[in-house]
Amino acid sequence: MTPAQIEALFTRADGTYGFARWGRPIVPIVFGVEDKTLETVKGAIEAVVGMAGHQMAETDPELGVNLMFFFFRDWDELLAVPDLDCLIPDLAALVARLTAADANQYRAFRFENDGAIQAAFVFLRMDAELSKMPAEVLALSQVVQVMVIWGDRAFAEVSPLAVAGGVTILRPDIADVIRAGYDPVMPRVAGDKSHALRLFARVQAG
Repeated sequence: MTPAQIEALFTRADGTYGFARWGRPIVPIVFGVEDKTLETVKGAIEAVVGMAGHQMAETDPELGVNLMFFFFRDWDELLAVPDLDCLIPDLAALVARLTAADANQYRAFRFENDGAIQAAFVFLRMDAELSKMPAEVLALSQVVQVMVIWGDRAFAEVSPLAVAGGVTILRPDIADVIRAGYDPVMPRVAGDKSHALRLFARVQAG
């Protein structure tokens, strides 16, 4: 992957560059799935977090849990989740907007004072399209998209996943970028395009 390709992964629609990784250990919880799918989602989280060289924990001292996955059939179901409106500002308006757009997924983030990721929320409306996806593919693709803050169009044309030997895996070049982003010598947050050159250098060194 070239420096320009890495830069594109973290470039927003307005042309600005922005990178952020998690600033604390990840503590996940999953709602709305059976035990088998639950294990699949947690397995994907553990695999990607381990690959990145980041940490997980049993509890977040401030938030309890900080990575929440919600699986459901209708956006309106979110309005009945206790205290979710305290975590997601203007929840009713967001639900109305996503319903009108016939969206099947949405991700929201909260940030530390320095801009690092503090918490993430993944909402998946299991419509016909998502229901056709194997659980491991859906879980892996969603976990990848909350490990760092990607640009608006990072995976609009090419999936972050690939198939090797009949098994769906994280694309090696994307895995390399995530690992480089979590290297201890790299900043947790970056807003300058020179960061992409540093990522490239870390990938090459790795």
